[in-house]
Amino acid sequence: MSQSSTIDLTTRAVDLPETPTEDLHYEVIEGRVVELPPMSSRETYLASILIALLGLHARTSEQGRVVGEMLFKLDPSRNQKRRPDVAFVSFDRWPRTRRVPATHGWEVVPELAIEVVSPTDAAVDLLEKIEEYFQAGVRRVWVVYPGSRCVYDYETLTTIRVLRVGDRIEGGDLLPGFGLTLADLFEVDQVDDDEGEGEDVAESGPRTEA
Repeated sequence: MSQSSTIDLTTRAVDLPETPTEDLHYEVIEGRVVELPPMSSRETYLASILIALLGLHARTSEQGRVVGEMLFKLDPSRNQKRRPDVAFVSFDRWPRTRRVPATHGWEVVPELAIEVVSPTDAAVDLLEKIEEYFQAGVRRVWVVYPGSRCVYDYETLTTIRVLRVGDRIEGGDLLPGFGLTLADLFEVDQVDDDEGEGEDVAESGPRTEA
């Protein structure tokens, strides 16, 4: 996830066409279109690992769909649309026989939302987004911090497990049977070219006691 910035657009989300016409990477917050800069190579790669492994598990076990950077209509009444880096939608919330619509935003709330934090992400914006996820009906949130090689596993806003290299993140009742060690996720046996560079508050993890 990269830090968002409000772009100079007067067009509100309700005025956008129902089928994509341009490659604009954005979210909609309180009806305002907010541009999302692209993630760095490292964050993109980590998100792709999660999409591949979670997607394979969800598909072979017929539990649901895993998508990357999908725009979700979390609260149509407030014109609120968010784009988690990775998300899981079970077949209970969107049946397997029902096609994903070709619209600007999928009108369903995912059970699992995953954010891969970039060094430029502001901690306060991230925490607001997590709160919004739970208010909308997301059941679990994983926040991945590449720089510190840890994952914050939110079961609720106040029930948080901090997982580090040596730990294993589990799918629990959302994705039964899924598990991934953080050592495998972060590929700790590989050399990090920018190791030792400074990190900002969000990349280091929020100042929340778990």
